[in-house]
Amino acid sequence: MTSTDTDSAQQPPKKAPAKDPWDLPDVSGLVVGVLGGTGPQGKGLAYRLAKAGQKVIIGSRAAERAQAAAEELGHGIEGADNAETARRSDVVIVAVPWDGHGKTLESLREELAGKLVVDCVNPLGFDKQGAYALKPEEGSAAQQAAALLPDSRVTAAFHHLSAVLLQDPEIEEIDTDVMVLGEGRADVETVQALAGRIPGMRGIFAGRLRNAHQVESLVANLISVNRRYKAHAGLRVTDV
Repeated sequence: MTSTDTDSAQQPPKKAPAKDPWDLPDVSGLVVGVLGGTGPQGKGLAYRLAKAGQKVIIGSRAAERAQAAAEELGHGIEGADNAETARRSDVVIVAVPWDGHGKTLESLREELAGKLVVDCVNPLGFDKQGAYALKPEEGSAAQQAAALLPDSRVTAAFHHLSAVLLQDPEIEEIDTDVMVLGEGRADVETVQALAGRIPGMRGIFAGRLRNAHQVESLVANLISVNRRYKAHAGLRVTDV
């Protein structure tokens, strides 16, 4: 063996180039279900995603209520009960009230098995001083979802969006970033790509599910901002 052969044999293999964090998948063919799709946040997300061309099904405990909301929103949105919505969807956004969060997910464990679940629930309390964050026993709403849905892939996103802006048909773009948390990179990137379908939005990776509590809690601060300034505040992450 020559010295040249020896040198080449000792060289470590070249590393593959780092993946571009903005190289996100095509999610246009995915069916998105929204549990709690008749509430303000769920309704707004369903409207924006459907308007962007996504196939959307909104769910409610009562199918008739979901169907009425879907007809009101248009853009090809369908309505069904929560179980059917979960079964028919590739990605399921959880936008139910916090006080019904655990019970709803526990009842849908079988239908949500194998699904990508996006939890956007904010555990909040309210008193005379305004909104304040609650800390679930599991650490956050998203971690509670992960504990209740062991056969699902749970992520967290869409916490800081104004339901008023989401539902306003006069507003074409919503100037905000969406912080996305999760364990699997492919799942997080799918949710980032969904956020990016809505004009004006970007999905930004913001850590693993163990960091969801402070993201959920920040909504209490935004509520204070909105009350003081009569605004519909969102977030932008700079330098990315």
